[in-house]
Amino acid sequence: MSRIAESELIINNRGAIYHLDCIPTEIATNIITVGDPDRVKEVSKHFDKIECKNQHREFVTHTGYIGNKRISCISTGIGTDNIDIVLNELDALVNIDFTTRQIKEQLTHLNIIRIGTSGSLQKNIPVDSFVASSHGLGIDNLLNFYLLQNNNEEEQLVQQFITQTQLHNKFAHPYISSASGFLLKHFVTGFHQGITVTCPGFYGPQGRVLRMGLANAALIDNLTTFSFGNHRISNFEMETAGIYGLSKILGHHCLSLNAIVANRITKEFSKDANAAVENLIKKSLQILTENI
Repeated sequence: MSRIAESELIINNRGAIYHLDCIPTEIATNIITVGDPDRVKEVSKHFDKIECKNQHREFVTHTGYIGNKRISCISTGIGTDNIDIVLNELDALVNIDFTTRQIKEQLTHLNIIRIGTSGSLQKNIPVDSFVASSHGLGIDNLLNFYLLQNNNEEEQLVQQFITQTQLHNKFAHPYISSASGFLLKHFVTGFHQGITVTCPGFYGPQGRVLRMGLANAALIDNLTTFSFGNHRISNFEMETAGIYGLSKILGHHCLSLNAIVANRITKEFSKDANAAVENLIKKSLQILTENI
């Protein structure tokens, strides 16, 4: 088995991986990811015990226990460029031997649950409700740098998406990946389900107009009206598709959960987004500790 070079897998002086600044023993196999570094403590305050805390740049990690369940909460920052860093480094922490710099013969499969915020693209998915993403559909380009294999349904979904929305050519070629069925089955009661579109920005890429015109003024309408069989687009944000695609390639179980803080159809924004996120955190941790 080939050795991974120092330039490809960067390990610092304390034996920690470069961006996350974690060593392998500081990461649990059950992982909560959040975008906002300040949200990590809002998750870990529910831990019975915190084992370690690390911080490097926007990447904050708290690892601890709820009962006998060991959990790490990690902030990713915003966007799939950061997701590329976090998912690769999490996988390296559990599946690469840092001494020999070789991939381990016995691979570890992580349970990764994203807890984030999002904008609804359906009138009947109101602010302060929760969405569990059945698929992540990316228009951000990240997974086009990797070899991602789709099943027949995924291939049909992305082709129909291209046909109906015309998001191709000058835009990034869309890609798609499914949620982990192992995790998704536990997040049904109290959750809407649907396709989450992942965008490469917050303003123009999500159809917001402040002082600049849009190259695709019909984006919101095209996403809202998209359908394929029973599938529809429920919401959009900036990380889910990257997490789903990389997790699928690496063999990890992944699920993205979102508190809806804006409804782009009714033009509403949550009156207490922090409370909505707190409710999602508590509900998600309860399901994780009791069922997974």
